[in-house]
Amino acid sequence: MEGSAHVGGRRGPGTNGRPGAPTLEMVAEAAGVSRATVSRVVNGSPKVRPDVARQVRDAIRALNYVPNRAARSLAGRHTYALALIVPEDTSRFFGDPYFAAITRGITRRLDDSDYILNLLVASADPDHKTLRYLQGGNVDGAFVVSHHSGDTHLAGVADSVPLVLGGRPYLDALRDCYYVDVDNVAGAGVATRHLIDRGRRRIGTVTGPADMPAAADRLTGWRDAMAAAGLDDRARVAGDFTLPGGARAARMLLDRHPELDAIFVANDLMAAGVLSAVLDRGLRVPDDLALVGYDDSPAAIAGEVALTTVRQPSERMGATMADYLLGLLADEPPADRACILQTELVVRDSS
Repeated sequence: MEGSAHVGGRRGPGTNGRPGAPTLEMVAEAAGVSRATVSRVVNGSPKVRPDVARQVRDAIRALNYVPNRAARSLAGRHTYALALIVPEDTSRFFGDPYFAAITRGITRRLDDSDYILNLLVASADPDHKTLRYLQGGNVDGAFVVSHHSGDTHLAGVADSVPLVLGGRPYLDALRDCYYVDVDNVAGAGVATRHLIDRGRRRIGTVTGPADMPAAADRLTGWRDAMAAAGLDDRARVAGDFTLPGGARAARMLLDRHPELDAIFVANDLMAAGVLSAVLDRGLRVPDDLALVGYDDSPAAIAGEVALTTVRQPSERMGATMADYLLGLLADEPPADRACILQTELVVRDSS
């Protein structure tokens, strides 16, 4: 049975009459598995049972086996590099903890594979540098996180390499791509109903950019919950998912609707900005105005009042994206085109 053999010590020159460096076959024999199973583990396939994969990795370490990447690359035209494409400016990427969590989930999953990650951050790509780079055979596959409806060059990416999206597709050309997302409609609905259950009736929202699927879905969740409760849903202002943008949106929202007693904010960075603007006006949180954010990022607990927020499993989302792409690269595509993860309300002082 595969995975049942004991892993022995290193086999060097002359061991069992096998001179030279350890081979794939020697790893397979030491681990008690087939050559194909060792190949899957080396290439990062998620289709190997965890206990079997551990035995193969133990054998690789014990034998000091080093895959001949150069030879495999020439034979199979593989680079063993994957691209993480983030169509945002660098200040947003490095300033938002969400991206750090996604990247951490991807890289931790890739640690057990042969692949490395290249980061491509670009707020605008008028001459399609990203597309030219990917079409040049520099990577074997790509992840895209935080895409917008105007990122039309991503259609060319999908035609060039296997692609996995973080978030549901927002372009028709990407409809057939595999993707990992959270249930943003349900998460926003839970947040809004929490405010309603707290007795709030004049609830506004600061949305994310209208050209992003997560922002659109969170707005839908807020509006559905408001409609179900028979409440007015006109108090809304668009933000940009940044802390300063949240503060600006809050000032605009309160100028237009000073009667508000609660605000649902589409991410924690903006919610931190909203909190600052609300406190600057002399309002008490949550006595005068309750707040709920989204993400459960470090920004939720960095301000004067700890924010109630919707926790999304961002690191797990990154790891699942990596599993999806590794499966595609191993010609073992996931059974489902989409993986939708659930969210959780975390109640703190702001509500």
